Amino acid sequence: MRDMRLLIRRLAGEGITVLLSSHQLPEVQELCDRVAIVNTGRVVYEGALADLRRQGGVGYQLRTTDDTGALGIAIAQEGVDHAHAAEHGIAFEADEQHVAGLSLALGRAGIAILTLTPELATLEDLFFRLTGAGASAGEDTPPPATERTLEAAAPSAPAPLVESQ
Repeated sequence: MRDMRLLIRRLAGEGITVLLSSHQLPEVQELCDRVAIVNTGRVVYEGALADLRRQGGVGYQLRTTDDTGALGIAIAQEGVDHAHAAEHGIAFEADEQHVAGLSLALGRAGIAILTLTPELATLEDLFFRLTGAGASAGEDTPPPATERTLEAAAPSAPAPLVESQ
């Protein structure tokens, strides 16, 4: 598999269009720069993978000198969503403007930020969000990889297809 990745990158680097078909979404995310996602015969996204990941929203991991106090401030902060205690600090979702506001609010409260790490959604997260796969009857787990098909392109290639079945 390593040799195949190297070959794909080399060919794309030479300006050769490569069409990659795989149900391994993490592999596609690593190798491709453009994707198209199709759900029941309709294209629900086509374009740059980086743009899709940015549109998918950004989650953050936050560690402070007072995580309990910081969580209370995050919950009350406008534009900060889904704030909750995480294994190492606090997790939440927000855009950059609201993260800046949270940072200022923490500083005013005398709570220092130790780490603030953005976490973009993965291609797999976005695929299931766009296709609604795995969401029926309260089901939170995605269908097995064998129940979906993915095709994606390496750099400089036209947008490939990701099909949900």
